[in-house]
Amino acid sequence: MKLNIAICDDEQNQIEYITSLVLSWSAKKGHDCDIHAFTSAEAFLFEYEDDKAYDILLLDVEMKSMTGIELAKHIRKDNNRAEIVFITSHFEFIGEGYEVDALHYLIKPISTDKLAQALTKATEKLSVEPPSVIITCEGETIKLYEADIRYVESFLHYIVI
Repeated sequence: MKLNIAICDDEQNQIEYITSLVLSWSAKKGHDCDIHAFTSAEAFLFEYEDDKAYDILLLDVEMKSMTGIELAKHIRKDNNRAEIVFITSHFEFIGEGYEVDALHYLIKPISTDKLAQALTKATEKLSVEPPSVIITCEGETIKLYEADIRYVESFLHYIVI
């Protein structure tokens, strides 16, 4: 399974640590992963506007100007069904994760086993997701579920979905 994973944390050492854990997990499970690292929610959103095809988001809850919770709320407005795993040092934000349908909360320092369990659970959920198509149009990438497509028409060099 090819996975597009984003790690968003304002601490570079955490990004490097989480990346190494994800790479180790993906090697053991045989998954091909594209890992994208962001040091702020704003940096992620800038990239997200052009490419919304993320499968798993590993979001630090406490970042400087925009929290991981606020970022997740923004992502869910687009009906993005990416699996979200929050990473935090504090327990008090756990309730807010239910508002954005978060898959899991991991407490820092992150346990290798806990992250592996969360990633495995995310991939299991993604594997039962309905069939979809990724389409790029006018610089925007979106995921359309096949069940939501009523018809497709071709007009010369244009396609209407």
